[in-house]
Amino acid sequence: MTPPLRLSVLDLIPVRSGQSSAQAMSASVALARLADRLGYERYWFAEHHNMPAVASTTPPVLIASVATQTDRIRVGSGGVMLPNHAPLVVAEQFAALEALAPGRIDLGIGRAPGSDPVITQLLRITGPTADVDRFPDHIGDILALLHPGGAALRMTSGNEYTVHATPSAGGVPTLWLLGSSDYSAQLAAQLGLPYVFAYHFSGDGIERALELYRTGYQPSEQHPTPQTFLTLNASVAPTEDEALSRALPQMRAMARMRTGRPLTALETVEASASAPTDTAVTEHVEAMRRRWVIGSPDAAAEAIRDLSTRYGVDEVMISPISGSREDEPFDGAPGREQTLELLAGALLTDSASSRELSASLP
Repeated sequence: MTPPLRLSVLDLIPVRSGQSSAQAMSASVALARLADRLGYERYWFAEHHNMPAVASTTPPVLIASVATQTDRIRVGSGGVMLPNHAPLVVAEQFAALEALAPGRIDLGIGRAPGSDPVITQLLRITGPTADVDRFPDHIGDILALLHPGGAALRMTSGNEYTVHATPSAGGVPTLWLLGSSDYSAQLAAQLGLPYVFAYHFSGDGIERALELYRTGYQPSEQHPTPQTFLTLNASVAPTEDEALSRALPQMRAMARMRTGRPLTALETVEASASAPTDTAVTEHVEAMRRRWVIGSPDAAAEAIRDLSTRYGVDEVMISPISGSREDEPFDGAPGREQTLELLAGALLTDSASSRELSASLP
């Protein structure tokens, strides 16, 4: 009997050559509706700025849109990059989202800026932001502000002043800390919060981070035991060759970023296949191919189960990175949809059957 495994989705809203932001967002909304129907656990939007191939700049706006067009899936941020925002604004946004979709909102928070130094400076001079050195304090502020009782401030006069993220909260979003370092793991453990390791970005150090998190965990009222999962890039197709060809546009984009090449909208599958050879880019692509899950449904399911077992997680968040062919519609993402459908067929169906069988056993 196959042990249950939960699957979730991380979406950066990829933008391919010739595609508008409106079309890319329409494709992602359709993908979220599909994930909802297929039984995925949660659907998160990342926060990135000023990248020609990424349209996920404002997670709260995207979460609100998807929450109103889905029925059961949890929706959240993966994550809100806290140094770019005032803690009160983040708390107000997610308290409003929780009111719109009670019991379905996740607030994933990261410490990185999610942008280049120019954009980071632009954010700081054009609006309220948070001091990265006070990250732990600001996490505490957000937790207090989201609490139905609000946060109490002591004025210089000695009087108390109470601040609420929303006037009459009926529930609280689940707050997760995101990261790929010892720092975020230790802070999540100290605060008694769920933790996500960004394996899709860098798998280095995951064993140590999860060990630090689990051994140092301080139980909290909301989370008496540690809870964690990892994110993972995946391209799944009926054959390994198709999965690899659909993964190549995203791999080449990541390789260009890591080698300092100019960033562009994502190439099509055909453009990636015919691109001139670049030794540095090819080396990065080969390294990614070894770490990402790229293959047929059975092979991909086995790789995901192996990762889940190796790191002791019962949930894996998939970033479906399958690219588009030139003749595919701009307002859809057939490759990404195929990845979610094939993984659901290989993993979620078995898990659901296992749970039903377990419930029926004496």
